[in-house]
Amino acid sequence: MDLPSTALALPVLGMMILTLLVWLCMFVQRVGYAQSHKLDIEQFKTPADVQVLVPAEASGASNNFKNLFELPVIFYAACLYITVIGQVDSVHVNCAWAFLLLRCIHSLIHCSYNRVAHRFGIYLLSSIALWIMVVRAFLAAL
Repeated sequence: MDLPSTALALPVLGMMILTLLVWLCMFVQRVGYAQSHKLDIEQFKTPADVQVLVPAEASGASNNFKNLFELPVIFYAACLYITVIGQVDSVHVNCAWAFLLLRCIHSLIHCSYNRVAHRFGIYLLSSIALWIMVVRAFLAAL
């Protein structure tokens, strides 16, 4: 069943809002750490400097922010492609919502208690949802 071409817009916008929220969390976390440890912002000139100055427990949001520019980039491209080509259907839309929901959970884990086994399981499920979209779009293009 074909859906309106705009059916993927909300999951895409949701990913953008998630990225904004993680960016805000990263900003608060990093500035808070720098202030509480009396660090001069000028010490944060390069990513390597930040990595040395800010411990892992205060870098979850920053690391997650970087993750949001890995597989989600393929998600954005796949959603755009599927929409432009006119392949929007319930499977693609359900996979897009699953990807968004699972990436939200992944971000919550990464920005809070950061248990790798939990994070990885969610990452794997979100990846499967994304790859289903990509493979279906590819097969339809053949």
